Amino acid sequence: MVRTLAAIGSATVLAACGHAPEVMLVQTSITVPPAPVPVAPPADTLSIGTGAVDTTGGWLPDGRPLSPFESANPILSQMDPALLAAVQNAARAAQASGIDMTVTSGWRSKGFQQRLFDDAVVAYGSVAAAAEFVATPEVSKHVTGQAVDIGPPDADHWLIANGRQFGLCQIYANEIWHFELTADAQGECAPLKPNAAG
Repeated sequence: MVRTLAAIGSATVLAACGHAPEVMLVQTSITVPPAPVPVAPPADTLSIGTGAVDTTGGWLPDGRPLSPFESANPILSQMDPALLAAVQNAARAAQASGIDMTVTSGWRSKGFQQRLFDDAVVAYGSVAAAAEFVATPEVSKHVTGQAVDIGPPDADHWLIANGRQFGLCQIYANEIWHFELTADAQGECAPLKPNAAG
């Protein structure tokens, strides 16, 4: 769109002072860019309703697991420091045994945990079935930074066999990847719970 502007310039000022100046019109054309087109947000794959404020805290958008030493990432930096140190020590020992250990999940925001739970309700068909695999934000140890998910499976099996010496215990029989810093003073882990529902 092109708009034409007329500028009278100093002639207007002089006329206002009682002088009869010679009026000169200057015409300038400028091109005004079109108004920006509103951009719709991307498909909301993280929407969980109005109850959650943050649905991405703890999400690895590219699906790439983290090294236990990428501690600037909130997934690790928001974890309990003692848990992170135990995971890092275990990762060093696993590496010495030829096992690469990664973190697939650590700290999660309440909103992200709620999203995971809501997705599980849809996937499993009920709240009770979902609770066997995903905890609600109110009870999830991920939300408090006291749980970590490890991968790949060979690292899970290594940690199941050796994690006690670092204080790390598998908690649920149906989740070989989920560990918490719960070993007692003798380095023993509690018996496995059947699933996240207990």
